[in-house]
Amino acid sequence: MSDVKKVVLAYSGGLDTSVIVKWLQETYDCEVVTFTADIGQGEEVEPAREKAKALGVKEIYIEDLREEFVRDYVYPMFRANTIYEGEYLLGTSIARPLIAKRLIEIANETGADAISHGATGKGNDQVRFELGAYALKPGVKVIAPWREWDLTSRETLMNYCEQHDIPVDFSKSKKKSPYSMDANLLHISYEGGILEDPWAEAEEDMWRWSVSPEAAPDQPTYIDLTFEKGDIVAIDDEALKPHEVLAKLNKLGGDNGIGRLDIVENRYVGMKSRGCYETPGGTIMLRAHRAIESLTLDREAAHLKDELMPKYAEVIYNGYWWSPERRMLQAAIDETQTNVCGVVRMKLYKGNAIVAGRKSEQSLFDESIATFEDDAGAYDQKDAEGFIKLNALRLRIAAGKGRSAS
Repeated sequence: MSDVKKVVLAYSGGLDTSVIVKWLQETYDCEVVTFTADIGQGEEVEPAREKAKALGVKEIYIEDLREEFVRDYVYPMFRANTIYEGEYLLGTSIARPLIAKRLIEIANETGADAISHGATGKGNDQVRFELGAYALKPGVKVIAPWREWDLTSRETLMNYCEQHDIPVDFSKSKKKSPYSMDANLLHISYEGGILEDPWAEAEEDMWRWSVSPEAAPDQPTYIDLTFEKGDIVAIDDEALKPHEVLAKLNKLGGDNGIGRLDIVENRYVGMKSRGCYETPGGTIMLRAHRAIESLTLDREAAHLKDELMPKYAEVIYNGYWWSPERRMLQAAIDETQTNVCGVVRMKLYKGNAIVAGRKSEQSLFDESIATFEDDAGAYDQKDAEGFIKLNALRLRIAAGKGRSAS
């Protein structure tokens, strides 16, 4: 007899998690609570309710978390200009801590003994979900079916559905994509299929959110982005909530062929994985944020941020959002954003997000000093001689001792 009486499952309504509902009921003889989050994946989440009911689920949670997702997770991450391994904007990684948090909260609300997820034993998501869960509820039991069952392919999953009368009409009415996809308001990812060959170019009809740069309009699109404390609060003077900002930038970026990425990344579990990503809004946000920081942020603070960023990115990628080191780094990053305010003009053109202008009342750019024209004594160029000699002192001493610089 299992000691698990009730389990909360992160439920998408798709094939895998529908099978997991029945498998949990049979294997653990337990009640299943389903949790479906709308974080901007672009598909209706309400049909998951009827699918869960058909599987005998009594407690069904379906929640619109788009605003919380962007406000409390995406925006804080972008204040750090976060990218993993020089390219990846962490679209999947940043969604997991929110889902883990709600799984634990729902478990507490419903008196559940365990949580469950549909992440495989080869991927990063199992780590992210479970690290978050243990950080928020140390004694929680986690059930990861892909690490326990013997259903190892889509064919075996479909056979299981037929044997257990699991309704998966969507598998017959729609052509199955050859790719494993994950989407939210920040990005959509593609893995599997021909992408398992790093030499194979991604097929054009794979991309869902963006046109190819070649097919993008011949005329550029200009937009003005208003920042307050490092966050975009308006587009072309229209005040918007964080999730509305990202949704609009996704549309504008996608229409102009912006945000496609094809990378081989190092997973935390040890393997290399090739994936393709579309992050049109995030690509624009990153360029614009760096532009407003270049105007408003002190040099040493900016450089220190750039040094901290790879560690911060690694923390998020590996699933440690709820860790003390992430909170420590976040506090330092947020402190730098007090004066990161102003407007950035972006030019969107054929796959490029180009900074066309920036302005701020908090600008540290002093034209009277930086000018190539007569600066009326604002900067005494003679001062540079002593500055250079002092900074060269150790080099001159070493050279004087015959130490080679080559």
